[in-house]
Amino acid sequence: MRKIAVIGMGYVGLVTAAGFADLGNRVVGVDIVEEKIAQLREGKLPIYEPGLEEMVCRNMQAGRLSFTTSYAEALDGAEFAFIAVGTPPGANGEADLRYVEAAARSIAENMRNPLIVVNKSTVPVGTGDWVTQVIKKYQKEPIPFAVVSCPEFLREGSALYDFMHPHRIVLGSSDREAAEKVAQLHLPLRAPIMITDIRTAEMIKYASNAFLATKISFINEIANICEALGADVKEVAVGMGYDPRIGPHFLEAGLGFGGSCFPKDVQALAYAARVMGRHPQLLEAVLEINQDRRRMAVERVREMLGGSLRNHVVGLLGLAFKPNTDDMREAPSIDIARYLLEEGAHVRAYDPIAMENARRILPEIEYFPDPYSLAEGADALIVVTEWNEFKHLDLKRIKALMRRPVIYDGRNIYDPQTMFDLGFIYRGVGRGYPPPADPRPPGLTMEEPAALG
Repeated sequence: MRKIAVIGMGYVGLVTAAGFADLGNRVVGVDIVEEKIAQLREGKLPIYEPGLEEMVCRNMQAGRLSFTTSYAEALDGAEFAFIAVGTPPGANGEADLRYVEAAARSIAENMRNPLIVVNKSTVPVGTGDWVTQVIKKYQKEPIPFAVVSCPEFLREGSALYDFMHPHRIVLGSSDREAAEKVAQLHLPLRAPIMITDIRTAEMIKYASNAFLATKISFINEIANICEALGADVKEVAVGMGYDPRIGPHFLEAGLGFGGSCFPKDVQALAYAARVMGRHPQLLEAVLEINQDRRRMAVERVREMLGGSLRNHVVGLLGLAFKPNTDDMREAPSIDIARYLLEEGAHVRAYDPIAMENARRILPEIEYFPDPYSLAEGADALIVVTEWNEFKHLDLKRIKALMRRPVIYDGRNIYDPQTMFDLGFIYRGVGRGYPPPADPRPPGLTMEEPAALG
């Protein structure tokens, strides 16, 4: 049984700790927040992730998983130390590495035996080399160690599945032997393992997230054009997705991407490019289109309500940045709520999981215990998060409760014709209605054909 220390008990760290424990390793989770560790020791999780609480409790009871605030306790006899701390964006979009530095320094000060330090945090290219320097600087005595980059590719809401069924394991290090030892840890997962240099491994993570974010912004740009030309973006995406060069994934038009990865990773990559004298115009456009989706949602609701939002009651169906998580980081709901408030609307909201986190960010809006109480007396509803619960609402009841039957479907979870038949004033994203008044393609002048002969 190998001993592994995992530093940072957020989404990535806690899933990593629980996953490796479930594979039969002895894992100690470390976090400097005493309240969080106290909660975990009682089997209470500081985050919501389907199936995670059961896995944590099962492995704690089996003696394979424990939690501590002590680096010395966690590193005593450990072969591996995974760094899984946050790297939030700085003022200019750069990755803030203060937590990575603190973790590396604490590892250096507390390690007493040879160690492989594995970086799971998403960090700028070159961070692995810098972590090596930090550890060397703060070691009390010269104990051998190696640094390996092992970027995570977990999706919130399905993180446990992604840990246990990864598409690939990417490892980067200047120490091939250390990388192969980390590869051995991952062998039970039966996934392709790629070993490369540490900077390339770090870049693979950024490039992957930037590409997926680009697909989302691309289909949202197409959705804008579909609305103007009378086409249906959902059908467009299906037709595109059949092409194996494109694929169907990440082609769902909506309110844009949020969460802890895509926004900050695209910003950090663009920042790194600018610092190195490059012009990341594509990445900047991806971010701009993403922000525009939130503004456009509010514009559409304003149009549907006759040109003004002042004193209208607008309800948000969903707050988390995606379903099956309580994560509010970079959630579209935050910008949408603030835009609505700036225009004088009364904003209310419901989310099955994320309301406690949302209250800390949006204390100025009103929260309701279910979708029906939210709808009562509302002038408009905006579907912000595509929770399954919202797909199965009693829409006749919703309409009867609303003051005005206006729904802006920011996730395209409803069928437009069904909504029209029920009597709603309804709009989705890029659904192509109403069609343009002029049937001619834009810019085309239709002239009488010249006489023949």
